[in-house]
Amino acid sequence: MEISLRLKEIANMVDKCESVVDVGTDHAYIPIYLIKNNICKSAIAGDINKGPLDRAKNNINSHTLQSKIQCRLGPGLTKIHPKEVNGAIIAGMGGHLIKDILEESKEVFKNLDFLVLQPVQNPEALREYIYSMGYKILKESLVFEDNRFYEIIKIKYDENPKSVDHIYYEIGEYLINTKHPLIKKFLYNNIDKYKKILQYIREDTESAALRKVEIKEKIIKLEELVQCI
Repeated sequence: MEISLRLKEIANMVDKCESVVDVGTDHAYIPIYLIKNNICKSAIAGDINKGPLDRAKNNINSHTLQSKIQCRLGPGLTKIHPKEVNGAIIAGMGGHLIKDILEESKEVFKNLDFLVLQPVQNPEALREYIYSMGYKILKESLVFEDNRFYEIIKIKYDENPKSVDHIYYEIGEYLINTKHPLIKKFLYNNIDKYKKILQYIREDTESAALRKVEIKEKIIKLEELVQCI
């Protein structure tokens, strides 16, 4: 079964285990891939909307995997019991929504061996939350597909809050330390983004001046990270 680079990298970060849940499964591509590649023995495909879950059921049926993949209608991890699965995948949602899902189902989260998170917006807000709550980052990865970067963060529950430079909310420290193959390109992409933002700040106000200083400081820190690679 062929899936996108983004989904394949998410699947590759899943530990070999008995069972996982895919939150916001849509077409159930990841659960199907995990079962067919013997990464897990069973899976739960969850979605808050009936339409995507019906599409997931059709795909599961077409691969004759009804006995191995359950479909559940409901938000986040609310339809999962503690210790029912080994891991969870929450992909294709904003960082704030992922944070809310973890908060509302903390008892389920506490009993997971791992979570693979892929925020499509506000990854910095999600990382800040992870560090402030003391959760453990096990691994991070990057994918460049369809002319954009996707960040993937693998975590597990812990209670060890960590204070880090705020630039690591935006750029995963794990990606820097392991010198991920795409990290330099990712850093330059963010530097270019901030330089363009600077050009568009033309107001002569105190808040605009403060925003310029903040962005210039970010550019300097990003350029320093490039030198570390």
